[in-house]
This record gives sequence, C-alpha cells and structure tokens, in this order.
Amino acid sequence: MQPISKTSPRRRATALALAAAMASSTALALAPSAGFAEPPGGYADLVQKVAPAVVYIEVTEGPKQTSQQDQQQGQVPPDFPFQQFSQRFGFPFPFPDMRQMPQGQMHGVGSGFIVDPSGIIVTNNHVVDHANSVKVKLSDGREFTAKVLGTDPATDVAVIKVKSDKPLPYVQFGSSAKMRVGDDVMAVGNPFGLGGTVTTGIISAKARDIGNGNYDNFLQTDAAINKGNSGGPLFNDNGKVIGMNTAIISPSGGSVGIGFAVPSDLVHKIVNDLEHGGKVQRGWLGVQIQTVTPDVAAALGLDKPHGAMVAAVSPDSPASKAGLHRGDIITSFNGTDIKTMHDLPRAVAMTAPNSDAKVDVLRAGKPMTFDVSVGTLKADKKA
Repeated sequence: MQPISKTSPRRRATALALAAAMASSTALALAPSAGFAEPPGGYADLVQKVAPAVVYIEVTEGPKQTSQQDQQQGQVPPDFPFQQFSQRFGFPFPFPDMRQMPQGQMHGVGSGFIVDPSGIIVTNNHVVDHANSVKVKLSDGREFTAKVLGTDPATDVAVIKVKSDKPLPYVQFGSSAKMRVGDDVMAVGNPFGLGGTVTTGIISAKARDIGNGNYDNFLQTDAAINKGNSGGPLFNDNGKVIGMNTAIISPSGGSVGIGFAVPSDLVHKIVNDLEHGGKVQRGWLGVQIQTVTPDVAAALGLDKPHGAMVAAVSPDSPASKAGLHRGDIITSFNGTDIKTMHDLPRAVAMTAPNSDAKVDVLRAGKPMTFDVSVGTLKADKKA
C-alpha cells in the first residue's frame, strides 16, 4: 500500500518552506476527472449556492518539546505530525535535517462546513486535535474564534461552534448510501490556504477500507483535494454534502487521483452525538472476529468467502448472552449484510446501544438467527 496521508498537516511557523516541501507525507492534489459531465450552464450556480457555507480553519498549538536524546539521535518527537504515518506505513521522512528546526508554535490549516445557521461547523478531528486556538474565516471575510464541542478520533470527525449575531449560511447533509460509482461530485475547500477553491470529479469507488481504523468505509473520489482540504465538504449535484474530505494516497507527493471522504451518513450520525452530548455512543457485541478464508468457505459449502468468523466471545457480553459461539460465521447484523470481516464492526457501531438486533450466522454450515441486546462500547473494548 502506498502512503496514506491526512489532508491537513500542521507545520512549524519557522519552517514553512520545509513543511510545504514534505509533500510525500501530506495530502497533495488529485487529478480532476477528465470525464466529468459538466452540468448545463457550468458549475457557477451550484458554487454560488454552497460556497458561502464552506469555511477556512486555522489552528495554533503550543511549542512541542524535543528531548535531548531525540536531538542527539536525530529523531523527532513521537507525537510530531507525520511521525505516525511514517511508523504506520513504513516510509521515512524525506528531510533528516528537520531535527534542526527551532522550537516554536505549530500552525495548521484546514476546511470545514457550516451545518446549522447558529454556527455549528463540521471538520476533521485531525484539523483541530490538540489545538490551543481555532480561528474560522468565512468567504465574506468575517472571522470568528471557534469552540470545539466534541471530537471522534475513530472516524476523524469533529464539531466546532462559532457565535454570530445573525444566522450564518449553511448546507445540508445528503445520502452517501444513494451515491453510485460514477456519480458527479464537487469539492470546496482551502488547499494550501487558497480559500474557496472548487474542484470536480466523480465517485470512483465506495466502501473503501484503507487501514485507517475499524470504521473505514470511505468514498473514493478523483476530485482534486490537497493539503488544507481536510474537513471540507464533498457535494452531490444537488448541493448536498455526501462526504467529508479526509485523506489521499500519494506514492511520492504527486497527483494520482485517489482521495477519500468520510461518508455523510456516518458523519451526520457522529455530528448529532457530538453536538448534543460531546461524545459518541456506539453499539457493542463482544466478539473477536477473523476473516473467512477460502478454505473455510469451501468446507462449509459456500461459493465464496462471506461473513465474519467469531474467533472468541467475551464473557458476560451481549454475544455471550445471546448464545453466539466461537466458530460461528456472522452473515448479517441487524439487517446489514456482512460481506467481509470489516463490515461487522461498522454495523455494530452504528447500532444504538440498548437496542435489539437480529444476528444471522452459519454454525457448522447450518443457518441460525439470534436475538441480541446490543451493549454500549467503552473505550477499552473492541466492537
């Protein structure tokens, strides 16, 4: 897998040129789709309708302290932006002498979009994470100081709020589930700090798992997104938000036309939780799962691998109380078809805690159905 990067890295104020050059570990431009069907009259009407609700976000962090040992060994602090990507995806920093960067504040830029005229704004968690201050600028030039209402690192969603003496322009969520591969999309954001930039493309794929977490279910697009587009909206041709731009794949920092957006159906649910409580509640089943291999599928008489195999059942968990066993293959959860192992954590997490769900399984090749009372996922539990 090529390096995967968030689209809004932070950079030290005293090393702007260096941070800008570190393109291989940040999100760079994606090539726009050559086959995008331009609507009659062009995009101007759509842009005029939605662009006022897209905002520029600037965050400031305090100084990061580098230990003497790190300085001697030529390393950067473990929590330095880009370090996590280097460790996770196995590619080195392109500039070893960055250890010489002087201490100072760190700044970052990103995008966001207003979803309520009272000043509720949605952006990426990684845009505002650890920020000492968050500034928001509208397309009409107005500037506000924002308060972070809540964040969800697991899905990279954050909700912030600004106070305005009059209603603000806003956009609405559309249905990401109704989007089809090949449908037209438009991104609006602030790449490289160039506010109000519009790019177009198509949905290239759906339900992408890029190894970013248990809840990966990204929309893939070739609409050009760049550093600074993080948290910006991806619109359908009706001006509804169907995704939030978050990451790209770029092998060397060049444009390759592969970007990812968190689906609006997921973002909308997370935003409601964060706006009205400050934290996200997810369903909990209490199983450890593994992939159904071709050998297992053949042994059970399946045409192809399907479902998620239960490797272990946690004691006193909803799964245990319902009667699920090790070796069961879960094929459906609460009406959601479980095609692969990765589908189950998302389906369980999206189910409201303390609700009832039906779980279809294959046990020794025999179909069975269990009624489960879904629990609440805690921070130290697996989905």
